[in-house]
Amino acid sequence: MKVYGPEPEGKRKHTPVVEAPLKVKKGEWFEVKVTVGKDIPHPNTKEHWIEWVSLWVNDLLAGQATFAPERTASEVTFRIRLEETAALTAHAYCNLHGLWHSQELKVEVE
Repeated sequence: MKVYGPEPEGKRKHTPVVEAPLKVKKGEWFEVKVTVGKDIPHPNTKEHWIEWVSLWVNDLLAGQATFAPERTASEVTFRIRLEETAALTAHAYCNLHGLWHSQELKVEVE
Protein backbone atom coordinates (compact mmCIF):
# COMPACT_ATOMS: atom_id res chain seq x y z
CA MET A 1 0.00 0.00 0.00
CA LYS A 2 1.33 3.41 -0.92
CA VAL A 3 1.75 5.91 1.94
CA TYR A 4 1.28 9.62 1.24
CA GLY A 5 2.45 12.77 2.98
CA PRO A 6 3.19 14.80 4.72
CA GLU A 7 1.56 17.67 2.86
CA PRO A 8 3.17 21.14 3.16
CA GLU A 9 2.13 23.30 6.12
CA GLY A 10 -0.87 25.43 5.23
CA LYS A 11 -2.20 22.75 2.87
CA ARG A 12 -2.69 19.86 5.31
CA LYS A 13 -6.03 18.21 4.58
CA HIS A 14 -5.12 14.51 4.85
CA THR A 15 -1.83 14.63 6.76
CA PRO A 16 -2.23 13.87 10.46
CA VAL A 17 -0.63 16.54 12.66
CA VAL A 18 0.88 15.46 15.99
CA GLU A 19 0.87 17.97 18.85
CA ALA A 20 2.64 17.21 22.15
CA PRO A 21 5.05 18.80 24.61
CA LEU A 22 8.62 18.81 23.33
CA LYS A 23 9.92 17.86 26.80
CA VAL A 24 8.33 15.53 29.34
CA LYS A 25 9.36 13.89 32.61
CA LYS A 26 10.30 10.23 32.54
CA GLY A 27 7.33 7.97 33.26
CA GLU A 28 4.76 10.78 33.60
CA TRP A 29 1.56 10.76 31.55
CA PHE A 30 1.07 13.50 28.96
CA GLU A 31 -1.36 14.24 26.16
CA VAL A 32 -0.73 13.83 22.45
CA LYS A 33 -3.30 15.29 20.08
CA VAL A 34 -3.59 14.06 16.49
CA THR A 35 -5.67 16.10 14.05
CA VAL A 36 -6.47 15.42 10.40
CA GLY A 37 -7.51 18.52 8.48
CA LYS A 38 -5.44 20.96 10.55
CA ASP A 39 -5.22 23.57 7.78
CA ILE A 40 -8.05 22.58 5.44
CA PRO A 41 -11.00 20.76 7.05
CA HIS A 42 -11.30 17.19 5.87
CA PRO A 43 -14.82 16.19 4.72
CA ASN A 44 -16.75 13.94 7.03
CA THR A 45 -19.49 12.57 4.81
CA LYS A 46 -20.79 9.10 4.00
CA GLU A 47 -18.79 9.30 0.77
CA HIS A 48 -15.50 10.73 2.13
CA TRP A 49 -14.14 10.48 5.68
CA ILE A 50 -11.13 9.52 7.82
CA GLU A 51 -11.67 5.92 8.91
CA TRP A 52 -8.93 5.74 11.55
CA VAL A 53 -5.90 7.45 13.09
CA SER A 54 -2.98 5.69 14.79
CA LEU A 55 -0.19 7.04 17.01
CA TRP A 56 3.28 5.53 16.91
CA VAL A 57 6.13 5.85 19.42
CA ASN A 58 9.25 5.11 17.43
CA ASP A 59 8.19 1.90 15.64
CA LEU A 60 5.61 0.74 18.20
CA LEU A 61 1.88 1.33 17.98
CA ALA A 62 0.72 3.35 20.99
CA GLY A 63 -2.97 3.60 20.11
CA GLN A 64 -5.58 3.80 17.40
CA ALA A 65 -8.98 5.46 17.09
CA THR A 66 -11.69 4.69 14.54
CA PHE A 67 -14.19 7.22 13.26
CA ALA A 68 -17.68 6.99 11.81
CA PRO A 69 -18.71 9.19 8.87
CA GLU A 70 -20.81 12.23 9.74
CA ARG A 71 -20.68 11.52 13.50
CA THR A 72 -17.11 12.16 14.62
CA ALA A 73 -14.38 14.67 13.90
CA SER A 74 -11.04 13.28 12.71
CA GLU A 75 -9.24 14.37 15.88
CA VAL A 76 -8.17 12.34 18.92
CA THR A 77 -6.16 12.84 22.11
CA PHE A 78 -4.03 10.00 23.48
CA ARG A 79 -2.46 9.89 26.97
CA ILE A 80 0.94 8.23 26.91
CA ARG A 81 4.15 8.10 28.91
CA LEU A 82 7.74 7.64 27.84
CA GLU A 83 10.80 6.21 29.53
CA GLU A 84 13.24 7.69 27.00
CA THR A 85 13.35 10.29 24.25
CA ALA A 86 11.24 9.15 21.32
CA ALA A 87 9.84 10.11 17.93
CA LEU A 88 6.07 10.39 17.66
CA THR A 89 4.34 9.90 14.32
CA ALA A 90 0.77 9.30 13.22
CA HIS A 91 -1.01 7.61 10.36
CA ALA A 92 -4.48 8.41 9.05
CA TYR A 93 -6.56 6.43 6.59
CA CYS A 94 -8.96 8.23 4.23
CA ASN A 95 -11.55 5.96 2.63
CA LEU A 96 -10.97 7.66 -0.76
CA HIS A 97 -7.33 8.77 -0.71
CA GLY A 98 -5.56 6.05 1.26
CA LEU A 99 -2.92 6.08 3.99
CA TRP A 100 -1.18 9.30 5.09
CA HIS A 101 1.68 9.86 7.52
CA SER A 102 2.66 12.78 9.69
CA GLN A 103 5.91 14.57 10.20
CA GLU A 104 7.97 13.18 13.06
CA LEU A 105 7.79 14.99 16.41
CA LYS A 106 10.70 14.33 18.75
CA VAL A 107 9.78 14.36 22.45
CA GLU A 108 12.70 14.65 24.86
CA VAL A 109 12.50 12.83 28.19
CA GLU A 110 14.15 14.59 31.13
